[in-house]
Amino acid sequence: MSREDTALKDLLMTVVRPLVSDPASVTINQVDQGHTIVLELKVAPDDMGKIIGKQGRRAQAIRAIVKARATRQGKRVVVDII
Repeated sequence: MSREDTALKDLLMTVVRPLVSDPASVTINQVDQGHTIVLELKVAPDDMGKIIGKQGRRAQAIRAIVKARATRQGKRVVVDII
């Protein structure tokens, strides 16, 4: 895992932790699939609604932030909230 890939995980963690009630339960698993990096975000069940937001707007915003950073690095990224 390169330093740029770690930067994407750190960015996602920085964005998500302040939004949840239980920051210790936030985990991010990175899966490399060829040219695409998949970041699997897991939060406590009680915090799932806080991450997704009304009509998925907060989830879309989180994905847009991480995607913008990855695009600057010439990579593709997918954020899965599981």
